[in-house]
Amino acid sequence: RVHFRRQRQMAIGPDLSHRNTQIEMMLASDRVRTAIAEESAKLGISAGEAYGKANKFALEIASDYSYGTTRALELFLTWLLDNLYDGVETHNFEALAQIAPGQGIVYIPCHRSHIDYLLLSYLIHRNGLTPPHIAAGVNLNMPLIGSLLRRGGAFFLRRSFKGEPLYAAVFHEYLHLMLARGFPIEYFIEGGRSRTGRTLTPKAGILGMTIASYVRSHGRPLVFVPVYVGYERLIEGATYVRELAGRPKQRESLWSLLTTVRKIRRVYGRVHVNFGDPLPLSGFLDHYRSDWRSMRDGENGEWLHGATREAAITLATRINDAAVINPVSLIALALLATPRCTADLVGLRRMIGHFQALDAAVPYSPQRIACDLDPEQVIAHAERLGIVEQIPHPFGNLARVVDAQVQQLSYFRNNVLHLFAVPALIACLLGNHRSLEMQRLRDAVLGIYRLMRSELFLRWSEDELLLEVRRIVAVFAERGLLRRDEGSGWLSAPETNSLEYPELLQIGETLRPMLGRHFLVLSLLQQRGSGVLTRRVLEEDCQLLTQRLTLLHGYSAAEVADKSVFASFVANLLDSELLREDAEGLLHFDEHLLGPLAYAELVLPADARQAIRRIAVHQAT
Repeated sequence: RVHFRRQRQMAIGPDLSHRNTQIEMMLASDRVRTAIAEESAKLGISAGEAYGKANKFALEIASDYSYGTTRALELFLTWLLDNLYDGVETHNFEALAQIAPGQGIVYIPCHRSHIDYLLLSYLIHRNGLTPPHIAAGVNLNMPLIGSLLRRGGAFFLRRSFKGEPLYAAVFHEYLHLMLARGFPIEYFIEGGRSRTGRTLTPKAGILGMTIASYVRSHGRPLVFVPVYVGYERLIEGATYVRELAGRPKQRESLWSLLTTVRKIRRVYGRVHVNFGDPLPLSGFLDHYRSDWRSMRDGENGEWLHGATREAAITLATRINDAAVINPVSLIALALLATPRCTADLVGLRRMIGHFQALDAAVPYSPQRIACDLDPEQVIAHAERLGIVEQIPHPFGNLARVVDAQVQQLSYFRNNVLHLFAVPALIACLLGNHRSLEMQRLRDAVLGIYRLMRSELFLRWSEDELLLEVRRIVAVFAERGLLRRDEGSGWLSAPETNSLEYPELLQIGETLRPMLGRHFLVLSLLQQRGSGVLTRRVLEEDCQLLTQRLTLLHGYSAAEVADKSVFASFVANLLDSELLREDAEGLLHFDEHLLGPLAYAELVLPADARQAIRRIAVHQAT
């Protein structure tokens, strides 16, 4: 009986009792009862009215899990996924098998599409494990759909708890109940779907609640499992382009869902789900603060905030570690770096070969998944998906990105940009400056890496980075992308009339727009001075000024229009204490923040540098 009870719990989860029983338990807890009393006193209402309000919040939040509904959803998703995709590839699922029975699991996937949470629950269930309870935005609590999701294990939360202490107390208690009972949970620490394809800066909200709940009661071990979900085409792709162009986000509705279902066609390629390196919470907290078990409730505030921020960065980094390189991302890397998103087939094969050779010789992480197709197969696959078209020509056929896919393709380049960020930086340095002494190259890479690391959630420490640079330089030299003089230690780009020189420039071009944005922010801070700009003004000015650079130098429109790109960069500067915000909201910095500006001349062409300086000076005056 014990054996079969454990098998049943692994398949369908622990007994959570009836939904009404869960709600009664939550409302009877000390934390919620205290919040009810405070709400009653604050609003001048009776205790019964405050209790009714808390009960309403609990009904809004709590799931109503039904195994029968889960089984029905499994049949529906089997049909849906078969009709949408050519297949679903699962990688490193054995990482879950290594988690001992009896431990709680929190799945932390990246958020690319509404398909993410359906797909992950489906795969977990099909592999014989308990599908998780999923934290869903209250915007998905639509008629009919909300009830179905709730019975499939979804629980709903509002975007903000501000001004609702009673709601916050009820939600905290519900999450604690789920974790204490050992039911697996799933949520997205990015907060919302990424419109640019990068992993977004994590939000501290529900992750902080999870860590606080574990500190409060840590009898059952808890493990975070990062998950990377990679697509070859997105159902929401056109919607993301419109939103990045400035149109308001389309509100989710039953009608929009039905309209989407009517358009189902099997043109979305394959989907890859890769389970990253798990993070046991106990071990993480022991490393962060060894005496956390003995801390009293009143002493938890400050260090818990720091632990949450550190855990969020670690999880985002591990999600990126598990990235999957697919044919579409390779096409995006190779073709978006060309002036007209067009290349001859021979050159395109060579570019794809360069990226695959870098990945094979200097893999970003053990968890990443390589593309096993050769360059010819990669191009054919992108053609079949309607992303690339061939143009016949007597001197050799050309490959071009289909016009309707140009804006969407940058999304898939950004999915894997972090994997090739350091090689692209080295290519930028050598392609722009032509020759550099090895020590100068290392210094420049280190100086600029500090800016890139927080935005792309790169995995290396500075010591590890130097080893990575040596390995990348060796691959570049082997493939003719640079020449090195072993005696003097100088590195130089290939001859300008060689095949390899434009290829080196194209590799560097994948990173150049991001570096241009970074130097624009630093130039603007330098011109205006410390203690002058607020965070909001800095972000708005940077976006407006980059729009001018787009017209002058062809930066991607999607990169420019997304305000979150600058907001994330400024937030990362604040988190790393390179920027400081005073009580009035003004930004202060020391001169060492501007140190990377010294390397701008090594990375950016002269006309781009002059345009950035000219625009920054003009805005300052």
